[in-house]
Amino acid sequence: MSVPFRIGVLQLSMEPLEETVGMAKACDAAGFDAFWLAEAYPWWRKHSMEARSSTAVTAIIARETKHIPIGWGIISPYTRHPVQIAMEARVMQEAAGEGRFLLGLGASKIFMKEIGEGEKGKEASPAVVMRESIEIIKAVLAGKALDYKGQAFTALVPPLKEDADTPRWMPPTFIGATGPVLQRLAGTHYDGLLTASITTPGFVRYSRQNLDEGAKKAGRDPETLELGSVVVGSIAKDRQKGREGAREMAAMYLANKVQNIRGSADMILENAGLTFEEIQPIADGMERWGRKAAARAVTDDILRKVCPIAGTPDDCIAAIEQYRAAGCTHILLEVWGEDREAQAKLFGEAVLPHFKGVAAAARE
Repeated sequence: MSVPFRIGVLQLSMEPLEETVGMAKACDAAGFDAFWLAEAYPWWRKHSMEARSSTAVTAIIARETKHIPIGWGIISPYTRHPVQIAMEARVMQEAAGEGRFLLGLGASKIFMKEIGEGEKGKEASPAVVMRESIEIIKAVLAGKALDYKGQAFTALVPPLKEDADTPRWMPPTFIGATGPVLQRLAGTHYDGLLTASITTPGFVRYSRQNLDEGAKKAGRDPETLELGSVVVGSIAKDRQKGREGAREMAAMYLANKVQNIRGSADMILENAGLTFEEIQPIADGMERWGRKAAARAVTDDILRKVCPIAGTPDDCIAAIEQYRAAGCTHILLEVWGEDREAQAKLFGEAVLPHFKGVAAAARE
């Protein structure tokens, strides 16, 4: 059975708690299918933003919302041992309830860079770290006895007693990945793949191929796996206003690709038809004068290549259809621009009903 098409919102954990909770509530009220929180990192301090713990913030969001599933999109086992991740997942299970927690992991090149490659990072590849992490997390959440000795991690955990008061279900698990090895790992060990910011329909097709290859190798049905894509988003009744919010968020991410994660960004940029030389002025503007200056360096041609879900409601519907046709099953909108809570409301009123109607028709 194929997975349903979903539209969610992703936000970075670099904004004040009340703003993040407010946006999550707005997305819940608007009828979005998920609210994901990506863990920001201290690099954002250079641009007047502070990194916050995604696991702590999402637990609060789960209590402050009613229906919307809450996802870690993503956290890194280079900063937390997998047993600790499983312990924090227990809190999310209890805070959100069954069916409302999505567990996302990723190597996070920036964290690897900032903390010297993390625990045993030089001896074990990111693929090993990610495979061992999910094996440990699943075993701990299942209540199994664990005596694990891997290349990257060891874990000694006694079995969970039958009378322990704790959830017994396993949340859907996702890996955030841009390279082919980790994308194939999503097909063999996870329930889905999350692709990074500046994902384009071309990169969706590339990722879908890798995910499907991994699934088939493990004897799994690719149709049962999700492919979630982080896409810059901004909406307004006026087209120009709707696209301007996307311009600023695209600038921040393109600058980040130049300054922090060049290697893993190569294929993303290649599929967008962008070169590092083309976006270097954006990174320079970000570094010297901040995100507003970086946004001014994003030309209309660069913004077109980024393929944002931006503009009027009709523009956004057309863009989402392109991503769905490419093989994406879960849009993770990175909403930016003025009054994002109002944007969430407009998406809920003018965009989401189109896709809920399409899904209903497909079931009939």
